[in-house]
Amino acid sequence: MRYLPLIWRNLVRKKVRTTLTIGSYGVALFLFGLLAAIQTAFNQGVEVAGVDRLVVRNKVSLIMPLPQAYRDRILQIRGVRAVTYASWFGGYYQDERNFFPQYAIDTPTFRRVYPEFSVPPSEWSAFEADQEGCVVGRQTAQKYGFKVGDRVPIVATIFGGVWEFNVRGIYDGTRQQDDLTQFWFHARYLEERRRWGKGNVGWYVVRVANPDLATPVAAALDALFANSSWETKSETEAAFAAGFVKQMGNIKLLILVIGSVVFVTLLLVTGNTMAMAVRERTGELAVLKTLGFSDRAVLGLVLAESQAYALQGGILGLVAVKLFTMRGDPTGGMLPLFYLSPAKMGLGLLAAAAVGAAAGAIPAVLAMRLRIVHALRRV
Repeated sequence: MRYLPLIWRNLVRKKVRTTLTIGSYGVALFLFGLLAAIQTAFNQGVEVAGVDRLVVRNKVSLIMPLPQAYRDRILQIRGVRAVTYASWFGGYYQDERNFFPQYAIDTPTFRRVYPEFSVPPSEWSAFEADQEGCVVGRQTAQKYGFKVGDRVPIVATIFGGVWEFNVRGIYDGTRQQDDLTQFWFHARYLEERRRWGKGNVGWYVVRVANPDLATPVAAALDALFANSSWETKSETEAAFAAGFVKQMGNIKLLILVIGSVVFVTLLLVTGNTMAMAVRERTGELAVLKTLGFSDRAVLGLVLAESQAYALQGGILGLVAVKLFTMRGDPTGGMLPLFYLSPAKMGLGLLAAAAVGAAAGAIPAVLAMRLRIVHALRRV
């Protein structure tokens, strides 16, 4: 701690250079945090997927339906604890840019399969009693100002027309990463009003009694409906979500490549800065050694200065990107969970510290090996 004033004086000696170096770290860590938040958004379904849930969809394509009559047959399979179904609605609120996911759900069974979503009992009861009722995620409700009791018109792009719903409840998640952008309404309302596709659903979600039974139950489901007009493909919820991530490309590889390029560049920039600082202070370092500073003390001073650049810039960049992500999804619906976790922030700060240590290592070693006579001869 006694060397902090000396380190600080060295940092503020060249204010422009110090500002630019710290700014470089800040920009790099801002980019790191932004990419980490995007990766979290893309992996949202994989990370929150229930280990005891299976998604059963049409073998041909997710957009192809399945018969509603499959529900009772699925319940007869050994190991199945509960089953629900849903259908994609595909609409928008007032303007095409106001998009959020809407699902027609099997109300009586939905919460048995998705216990992580929380709705006040009184609101859920009101929703069950209202044929035109809906439940909205907290994030969507806040974005569009929906309140319990509001009448919300949704323009249906698939089924046609304007469908009006009564907001009967607002749901929350029990986990930070739960999706709070969804809009649920009764599957029976969709069945009653739509002109085509009656008797069909989009997909089934099966909850198994034990996660170890997921694979055999999935195999049994597909075998049950094999060679029928509506064959199925059953997979774990995590595998189902991962399929969507793969369609977007290898996001993890992209982040690693971009992050590596940024940090290598930062390493070169900071290393050059520290080398210049050591060269400029050759005489001062010799005087410090003359006054009794050991080689290790000089080594520590140079490394501490390099780490000061890294940590100040890293904290600045991470705080900035955290504030940016707290504003919510900047894409208008493509990244509903735009969130930078404390773990990712810690990883970013650790990476900045590692780069700071690497950048200052060579100049610090040169300063440690500096001979007083040679240094003063150059002055």
